[in-house]
Amino acid sequence: MTQLIPRVEGHCDDRFAAVRAAFERNFRDRGDVGAAVTVRVEGRAVVDLWGGWADAARDRPWTRETVVNVWSTTKGATALCAHLLIDRGLLDPDAPVAAYWPEFAAAGKEAVTVRQLLAHRAGLAGPREPHSLDLLYDWESTTSRLAATEPWWEPGTGSGYHALTYGFLVGEVVRRITGLLPGAFLRREVTGPLGIDFTIGLPEGEAHRAAELIGPAVEVTPEQAARYAGLTPVMLAALANPVTGAADANTAAWRAAEIPAANGHATARGVAELYGIFAGRGRAGGRRVLSPRTAELVREGQGSCRDLVLGAGFGHDTEAGLGLWLSGPHGMYGPNPRAFGHDGAGGSFGLADPEAALSVGYVMNRMGPHIADDPRKAALLDAVYGAL
Repeated sequence: MTQLIPRVEGHCDDRFAAVRAAFERNFRDRGDVGAAVTVRVEGRAVVDLWGGWADAARDRPWTRETVVNVWSTTKGATALCAHLLIDRGLLDPDAPVAAYWPEFAAAGKEAVTVRQLLAHRAGLAGPREPHSLDLLYDWESTTSRLAATEPWWEPGTGSGYHALTYGFLVGEVVRRITGLLPGAFLRREVTGPLGIDFTIGLPEGEAHRAAELIGPAVEVTPEQAARYAGLTPVMLAALANPVTGAADANTAAWRAAEIPAANGHATARGVAELYGIFAGRGRAGGRRVLSPRTAELVREGQGSCRDLVLGAGFGHDTEAGLGLWLSGPHGMYGPNPRAFGHDGAGGSFGLADPEAALSVGYVMNRMGPHIADDPRKAALLDAVYGAL
C-alpha cells in the first residue's frame, strides 16, 4: 500500500540523491512512519536525513534530535566496549571467560572463551528456565542465571544468535574488568568524549526525545505458522524467553534498564558515527579510539555456518566476526563481502565498510517483521553503493 511522503528534512549531497529517493520511497512504499538515515564517507556526513512522525498517532514530528530504541543494532556498541579492553591489554579474546568472571565456569563452561562469547558461539543463546521481563531488567539476576546455565550446544562448534544474552555475557565481562556496566563505560570512554548520540538504555531526562515504537502489522501466513511450529528449544530460548516487543520497549522500565544487546537508543547520526569508528579503522572525530589492529579484529570471521537460531530465517549460511556480522557472499551489508555491521529487529541497522571509508546508520519506529535484512535496508544500501 502506498502512502503520502512526509516532509523529509536534513541534507544530502547531490552525488547521493538516489539515497534520498530511496529514503522517501521507504515512506511511500515500504511503510515507514518516522525514520532517519545517515551516511558518512571518510568521516564526513554526505547524507543526514529524517522525516515522518515520532508517534503512532502522527502528532509529533520526527526531528533531528529524535532517538529511538534500535534493538540489536546496540550490539555494535557493546562489542566496541570489549574491543576497547582488548586494545588496552585488559582483555584477551582467547582467554577463558572464567578468568574474568569465575562463576561462569559452572555447568561445564570453564573452557568457553571470550572469542566464543563475541561470536555467538558460547552455546548460551537463551536461559533454560523461564525468564520474565522483570528478571531481564535485573542485571544481577540475569547474569547469575547465565553463569549457572549449561550450554545448549558444545561451545565453539557452531553459531547460534544470542539475541538478548549477548549483552549480558559480554557486558558482565566488561563490568568485571572496569567496575562499570557497558552503558556507563561506553559513555565515559567513547560517546561522551566524541559527542555521539548513542546510549544503552535512555537517561530519564531524555524521554521527551524518544520515538514511540510501532509493532509490525503483518498477518501470519500458513508458511510462517509452519515455521513457528518447527522452532527448536534453543530457538525459543533465544527469541521468546522472555518475549519482547514494541510495547515493552516504549515503557519507562525498559528504557531505564541495562540491556546491552537490545535497548540502545540513538539517532541515525549516532549509529553512523559509532559504526564509523570501525569504518575509520579505529579513528573517529580526529581521535584514535582503537588501534588499526584491534579495529580489524572485530571482523575476523569465525567460520561460516547455518545459524542454530536464525538459520531458517536467513535461508543461507552466515558468518560472525568478533561482535558484528560479515556481509559475506550474500551481501548482507552491501557488495563488499568484508563489510560488516548489525541489524536491529524490525529494521534498524549500522554498517561499517573500511575499504570504502563508509558507515551508515538507519533508524525507524515502524517495525517490520524481519529480524534482519529488512527491504528498507536493502533499498538504502543499493542506493548508497550505487553512488560510490
